[in-house]
Amino acid sequence: MPDSAAERKLAEQLGDIRPELVDAYLAALPAARSAVLARLWRGLVHEPLPWIVGRVSGRDGISLRLADGRLLHGPPSDPWATGTAVARVELDGRPFDRPAHLFTALAVPGGGRFAGELDHSVASMALSRTAPHPAGPPAMPWEWEQRSPDGHPYHPACRSRPGFSAAEQLAYAPEHRPVVGLRLAPVADATVRGPWPADLRDGRLALIPVHPWQAEHALTGRPLRPGPNAHPLLSLRTLDLGGNIHVKTALSVQLTSAVRDISAYSVEHALTTSEIVERAAEHLGGRLHIARTLAAAGDGTPDLAAMLRQSPYAYAGPGEQVVPVAQLPACFAPLAADERGDRIAEFARLAVGVCLDLLDLGVALEAHGQNLLAVLDRQGRARRLVYRDLADIRISPTRLARHGIRPPMTGRLLDDDPTTLRRKVFGCLLTGALGPLAGDAPTLGAILAAATRGLPATPDLQALVKDPLPVKALTSMRLAPEGDHWARLPNPALLC
Repeated sequence: MPDSAAERKLAEQLGDIRPELVDAYLAALPAARSAVLARLWRGLVHEPLPWIVGRVSGRDGISLRLADGRLLHGPPSDPWATGTAVARVELDGRPFDRPAHLFTALAVPGGGRFAGELDHSVASMALSRTAPHPAGPPAMPWEWEQRSPDGHPYHPACRSRPGFSAAEQLAYAPEHRPVVGLRLAPVADATVRGPWPADLRDGRLALIPVHPWQAEHALTGRPLRPGPNAHPLLSLRTLDLGGNIHVKTALSVQLTSAVRDISAYSVEHALTTSEIVERAAEHLGGRLHIARTLAAAGDGTPDLAAMLRQSPYAYAGPGEQVVPVAQLPACFAPLAADERGDRIAEFARLAVGVCLDLLDLGVALEAHGQNLLAVLDRQGRARRLVYRDLADIRISPTRLARHGIRPPMTGRLLDDDPTTLRRKVFGCLLTGALGPLAGDAPTLGAILAAATRGLPATPDLQALVKDPLPVKALTSMRLAPEGDHWARLPNPALLC
C-alpha cells in the first residue's frame, strides 16, 4: 500500500480519474521502490559524497561509514548493472525498503528535497509500469520512443515528475502513448532564427508551439490558440509533428535532473550550432547524420521558446529502421545470445569510433540513449548513427580550427579543456548507451576492449581505455544541484 506523500497522491488521483488502474498501480509500487533503491544504492556506493568517509566490501555486501559514525549496509553494487533491484538497505541495523524514507533518516544536507524527488520517482515509475506493453515491432517509427517505462537506467530520480498529476502523466508521458494537443502562443517581437513555417505565422506574429503542461502551469493568463496534435517522444517535451518534423518545447519543471526550459542563448545559436556540427560530421564518411535544427523562436524568456528539428527517422533507407539507443536492449532482446552479442559489438564499434573521431574534430556529443539513434538494416545491424538535440554539446574552437572550421559564435558551448570534452562524450556514451547494453562491468569491459581495438592511439582513446571513467555523480548533483558533479569509476576495459 502507498505510504508516502507522492504514492498516496497518485493513488488518490487515479481513483478519481482512472479507477481501473489503481490495482495495477498499487501492485507496481514494491518493484518500483526496489528499482529506485538500486539506483540510489549505486550512487551511495560509487560517488564521492562528503558525508561518507569509508567504504568496506565484504562477503555479505558493502558497508558505508558515515561522518557521524553511523553505518549504512547493503548488497554488492556493480556500477554498470542495469535492471537490478535492491530490496532493502540497513542504517545502523534498521532496514529501509523505501528510498525516500532512507534519505529522510540520513538527514544529510539537501536530503529533504532529494527525498521528495525519490518519492516522486517511485510513484511515477509505478504509474508508468501500468502502461500496456505492445507486442511486436512498432507500426510507426516514433513508437520506439514510447516503450520505456523506467527512464534513466542509473539515475535515482529516473522517473521524478514533480508538478505532474496522474492525469497529466497519462495525458503527456510517452509510455502511455497519448496524442498531445499543443497550444500556440502569438508573439509579436519574437526572436526567430531560420525559416519559421508559414503555418506558424499570423501576419507579423510568430506562433510558438507550447506544451499544454506549460500552458497550464507557467503561462497562465496568456492568450493561446489551439495547435497541432503531436506524439510525445522519449524526452516528453519533444514531440513528433508528422511530416518529418519534431518540435522541442519549453517545460519549466524539473524532470530527472534539470528544468526543461529553452534559453535565449539556445534560440540565438541553434542554427549556427547545427551548421558547425553538420560540417564536422561530413568528415566521418557518412557514419553519422545530424538531425539538423530547422528553425528556433522565442520571446527572450526560457519559459516560451521552441525549436523545430528534422526527424531522425528521415534517415531510414529501404528496409532500415531508426531506433533510439535507449531501446536497443529491447530491440536486441529476442535474438539468440550469440547474435545479440554480435549486434551489440557492431553498434559499440560504430558508436565509439564515431564519437572519438568527432571529438578529435572538435565536437563533444552527449551521445546517450535519448540523443543517439542507430540506423539498423534488415538483419538488425547498426550501419549508421543519427544524433539529435545539440543544446548541450561542447565545441572546441582549437580542435575545429585544425580542420578549417571556425565557429562564428561565443558562449557556453565553446570549451577547449580536454577533461571537459571527454567527460561530455564518455560520461553520456557509457551511462546512456554502452553501459545499459552491457548490463554489467565485465561485459562492458569486453565491449570497450573490442570496440577500441585497432583504433588510432590518440590521447582521447588512451583516456577511454586506460584512465578511470568519468560519469556524472547523479546523486551528488541532486543533493547540491549547482553544476555538474563527477565520479571516476574503475575502467572495466583494463580487466580484459
